[in-house]
Amino acid sequence: MNFKALYGILNNQGLRYVIFRSVYELKRKLGLLKRNYPSSPVQRTYLSLESWKKLNIPFFFQDRNDIRVEQNSSKKLKNNFDMIKSGHVKYFNKDWKKVGDWTTNPDTNHQYNINQHWTEVEDISKKAGDIKFVWERSRFSWLYTIIRYDYHYEHDSADYVFSQIESWMDANPINMGPNYKCSQEISLRCLNWIFALYFYKDSGELTEARWQRLIHYIYWQIKHVYENIDFSKICVRNNHAITECMMIYLGGLLFPTFSESKKWRSQGLKWLEEEIAYQVYEDGTYIQHSHNYQRVLVQLLTWTIVLSERNNVKLNDTTYDRAASVVNYMNRCCVGSEGQLPNYGNNDGALFFPLADQDYTDHRPQINALYSSITLDLLYPDHILAEESLWMVGNLTKNVKSYIVASKQDYEEFKVGGIHTVKSEDSSFTFLKCQAYKDRPAHADNMHLDIWVAGENYFRDSGTYKYNTDDKLINYFAGTEGHNTVMVDNYNQMTKGSRFIWFDWTKKIESVVVENEESVSIYTKANMFPKVNSGLTHKRTVTKDKSNLIWQIEDKIEGKNKENTVRQLWHPNPDLLDRIDMKVIDENGITIPKNQIEGWWSPYYGKKEKIPVWVFETQGKSITTTIEIKL
Repeated sequence: MNFKALYGILNNQGLRYVIFRSVYELKRKLGLLKRNYPSSPVQRTYLSLESWKKLNIPFFFQDRNDIRVEQNSSKKLKNNFDMIKSGHVKYFNKDWKKVGDWTTNPDTNHQYNINQHWTEVEDISKKAGDIKFVWERSRFSWLYTIIRYDYHYEHDSADYVFSQIESWMDANPINMGPNYKCSQEISLRCLNWIFALYFYKDSGELTEARWQRLIHYIYWQIKHVYENIDFSKICVRNNHAITECMMIYLGGLLFPTFSESKKWRSQGLKWLEEEIAYQVYEDGTYIQHSHNYQRVLVQLLTWTIVLSERNNVKLNDTTYDRAASVVNYMNRCCVGSEGQLPNYGNNDGALFFPLADQDYTDHRPQINALYSSITLDLLYPDHILAEESLWMVGNLTKNVKSYIVASKQDYEEFKVGGIHTVKSEDSSFTFLKCQAYKDRPAHADNMHLDIWVAGENYFRDSGTYKYNTDDKLINYFAGTEGHNTVMVDNYNQMTKGSRFIWFDWTKKIESVVVENEESVSIYTKANMFPKVNSGLTHKRTVTKDKSNLIWQIEDKIEGKNKENTVRQLWHPNPDLLDRIDMKVIDENGITIPKNQIEGWWSPYYGKKEKIPVWVFETQGKSITTTIEIKL
């Protein structure tokens, strides 16, 4: 790493981050870190199965007979169940893949060495490919399909479920191999196993021997998360930290007989509330600048609130206030005809606790459940959209806070997150991003504009594709080129580093909104493109006509040289091209011709398809575009 890159990380992440990460990596490479994570801990008796049952510690439900969901034997659920039983796993909530073991990447066929301690496993490797393809099955989120099938079809798959968990334990000795590399993955696996334990609590297939082995693995995995928590709290500081702190807290809450349970519960809850207060902005937007990861947050908040209330643990007011703000923001942006939000920020296909039949892109079941955990009511009353709420909140009787008031104004700004929205009576939705970053950016997507009409996405964000792929594709999807905004020459708004790192964060922005009876105008300005000129600014004005499906976008670049080219980029939905009318002129009123090039669209993680991208170029300083949607 060169000095400039080191200075950039120090400037953005702080001295504490740099010191901790440096010491951590040194200890890992010297083999000192692995001492805290034994690979063959002696199995001992923590408590008997019968003793655990007698504790009767409240969960979302106490057993499968305590679930308050209307039974619905859907064809989709049965098909998914049959696919899993035939040895398939749905990767990133989209593609079914036949899998043979727990440590082979089905995308590259690379098999990890299970005799290698997790501290020695490299998670970035061109040969191995994206390690997320290994983690996906080992997360055990697919258990929810089995559990839901058993409930709705009055079936019992307990032997299959516990046999699969045993198979995983046989193939993954404690702290060995790739499936211990990420503490969040460990946490999710434990949470999903615990969900299954409660559902099959009274099944004869849950024997004392199975219980003892399972609780041994749960204990050592939670202990692993606890020992490594500073890495997530200092170096990562995103949904990983919230997941892991929640696991530590719930580990102590749900299993009070572990020797560390009191400490885990107390410290885990303290850290969890600190992370929620830090990561969730006051306006309901999220530190990761991503709707995918904010939906992860939504589910984690629901787990936290419901299980705390069920166990008479009082959370602080900030946690409830942040949760209410998140519901308001997510509901405001949930504008797709099938519950979609703009494909904003990093999107890795994460849906950790799938308790509904809806497609991954439908956010309504998760928003509904969080809303219900706060209000004991439903935001979306349809019984299909309410299933997740009833699984998680059906047995909650205490009304935590009975308010979440959705804005009915045309314009609503989420100032901390830099999000401007216009929701009009003509069924249109306008989403504009302009943010001064105080936390690590995800994409170089300032001034990106998403346009929706009647639940359809006319101009959209390109998505993410993969985190571990070639540099050209990473730069396209995470960089400015994959967004509906402006580039100067071929430069990103910020300087791209390795993996998730950006340098030269956008820090200086301005925004003003003018609303009258005819229109809403959003004036934004940001200092960007340091590779061109450190003083260069991009001004974007978006005006939405209140009476018609017409948008006017004016882009001005100040501080550029004559030889620099201003490139205005648009990523239209290929299925809707015949409904889009665009007129584009330069600063002299001369029409700028459209140049159609080939780009990419990634609606799901690991999937990409070619699409047309419209580019309008000028050597001048401004471009004015009028967009009209004709239904």
